[in-house]
Amino acid sequence: MTRAFTFPGQGSQAVGMGKELADAFPTAKAVFDEVNDALGQDLSSLMWGGPEEELTLTENAQPALMAVSVAVMRTLESEGGWSLADKASFVAGHSLGEYSALAAAGTFTLADTARLLKTRGRAMQAAVPVGEGAMAAMLGLSFEDAQIVAKEAVAAEAAGEGVCSAANDNADGQVVISGSKAAVERAAVLAKEKGAKRAMLLPVSAPFHCALMQPAAEAMAEALGSVDMKAPCVPVVANVTASAVSDPDEIRKLLVEQVTGMVRWRESVQYLAAQGVTELVETGAGKVLTGLTKRIDKSVGGVAVGTPDGISSFLETL
Repeated sequence: MTRAFTFPGQGSQAVGMGKELADAFPTAKAVFDEVNDALGQDLSSLMWGGPEEELTLTENAQPALMAVSVAVMRTLESEGGWSLADKASFVAGHSLGEYSALAAAGTFTLADTARLLKTRGRAMQAAVPVGEGAMAAMLGLSFEDAQIVAKEAVAAEAAGEGVCSAANDNADGQVVISGSKAAVERAAVLAKEKGAKRAMLLPVSAPFHCALMQPAAEAMAEALGSVDMKAPCVPVVANVTASAVSDPDEIRKLLVEQVTGMVRWRESVQYLAAQGVTELVETGAGKVLTGLTKRIDKSVGGVAVGTPDGISSFLETL
């Protein structure tokens, strides 16, 4: 079996995530402690006790989700007595999950990853004033139709000055658009006229993965330029190219592009399948990516591993 480990993105967070792991495995607890130290913040207490609205803040949710993913990965390695490179041919992560994948594969240290994601979260939030941007999910619309809708929405705005583009190509019939609030709202209306089953605004604090995030991309270029990077122990499938990369300089460049670029998740899963991958192991909080895998390619098996029971069950299959 050819396997890849995948790492979830924002939206998978929930109060309580990681608590069972920390209680059951010293290796997992050490990860949460190290992230707390790196940030100078008791992030684990926020993760386990809330409040939810504070955990959901981008600057907290991003390092928190990464911490859970790395805690699961390191626990699998320590309990199984193997390393990631022994059991996987690739890693991939959805948006911030790409940082989790790179931390798991040894490109970044855990402490550096936590600090990078704190910076990324703050920069993304600061790039657009609250209320001026929006994102919307279009369900039941092809990627091509979603792109047409986004372009038409921009054209309908005064002087065509709005921004609206595909942010996440998650699966067939599940595309997320991002941009100026008025343009995204207009696109949601146009999507329904074009046959979308649903077109709904998302409860997010900023319009991620679109041109409005350029200030955040510049902040990440600076932050990534000052961090040591190593080649990952297995190739990472980059969000913006949907293909494998191992060169640290190229990874750095693609992570900067990722801030404003589209997350090509559907194509990433298709790429992995074309490389002979037959199992995707979602490592961390939730089961979002496992659900998407079933929609993208039914020939690829998917399993979500994020709890002590899930770790035990998965290790038994190896």
